[in-house]
Amino acid sequence: MSGPAQDEKLRLQQLRALRRRWLRDQELSPREPVLPPRKLGPVAAFWESFLRPGDPWRQQKSPHGVVVTNPRIFPGDRILETGEIMPPLKDEHHRHH
Repeated sequence: MSGPAQDEKLRLQQLRALRRRWLRDQELSPREPVLPPRKLGPVAAFWESFLRPGDPWRQQKSPHGVVVTNPRIFPGDRILETGEIMPPLKDEHHRHH
């Protein structure tokens, strides 16, 4: 009972399935590289990784050379946070003078 129309219908169905499979195979996954990896020398490899956007060194807010220190505290100074007044220094008598 299978005639030319039945064979043609089966052939078209197989072709459609093959086309769909071929199209699915053409889609690249993120793990599938399109081009082979470039061979870089040591200096070029360093700059390639160093200049990549979003690296931690680009996200720094202040330069390295800036050092913030608290002001020196002397006897009689008031500490603002606690309101405490620094006591006078103890007189230490040294034997050599």
